[in-house]
Amino acid sequence: MLEVLVEFGKLEREIHVDAPPEIVFEVVSRPEHIKMWWSDDAAFEPEPGTFGELVWGDRTAVESIAVVDVDPPHRFAFRWVAPAAELPDADNSLLVTFELEPSGDGTILRLTESGWRERGWEAAVLEEAFHDHERGWDMFLPRLRDYAPSVEL
Repeated sequence: MLEVLVEFGKLEREIHVDAPPEIVFEVVSRPEHIKMWWSDDAAFEPEPGTFGELVWGDRTAVESIAVVDVDPPHRFAFRWVAPAAELPDADNSLLVTFELEPSGDGTILRLTESGWRERGWEAAVLEEAFHDHERGWDMFLPRLRDYAPSVEL
């Protein structure tokens, strides 16, 4: 059982985006851009300590987020997937971090989603949630990659 939990400790993805870090940072940290590649709607201020939400569908799925780190144009991090009726914090949620590194005329974007083991989910629930997020990021990150080059500052 412990081996399964260790296996699902951290979700990581890396992509190259044909846009400079300043633009990619805007794309991952501003609600008006997030809703172009990820959620159907987003409302939050990209400031540490602020709360907001990501919305899919006609509010059929709503996730509260807590912005935890904003370091333009290098890093943006937030917490999400907290239990219903609770705001995300270090003890009850997953941490998503976007790290950006210049690469030629573009940007290497590294996404890390951690906090899986700390959620205390049963192994089967943990495994299903982890795979669900893998499928989600594998679908949404290419959308980000395709969208970012169209953005102007």
